[in-house]
Amino acid sequence: QVQLVESGGELVQAGGSLRLSCAASGRAFSTYAVGWFRQAPGKEREFVAAISGGGLTYVRTDSADFVQGRFTISRDNARKNVYLEMNSLRPEDTAVYYCAARYGSDLSGEKNEYDYWGQGTQVTVSS
Repeated sequence: QVQLVESGGELVQAGGSLRLSCAASGRAFSTYAVGWFRQAPGKEREFVAAISGGGLTYVRTDSADFVQGRFTISRDNARKNVYLEMNSLRPEDTAVYYCAARYGSDLSGEKNEYDYWGQGTQVTVSS
């Protein structure tokens, strides 16, 4: 079992950058893939990026909100942390950001395929 705690969310101006952290506890963290999701008020929770225990990444780039290069995911298995770097932030990025874990190396953008979730961290981007 894995417990997850997100941090790093804050109020930032448009154009700025943030790094979110997801701290995990539990055994065998490197055997879990970890994803970042976000949920804006009144919207569905949506996928942002995922990373396998071995460092393979899957970053969403299928819309104007997810232009390649704005989001970068990484992890440090020794420290049991996963990070989400966010650049060129826009007001539309305002949301609660969640990290989630699923056992195994498959990368998925489907929230229903993740078994463990953190409580979320609020990111607010002002215009």
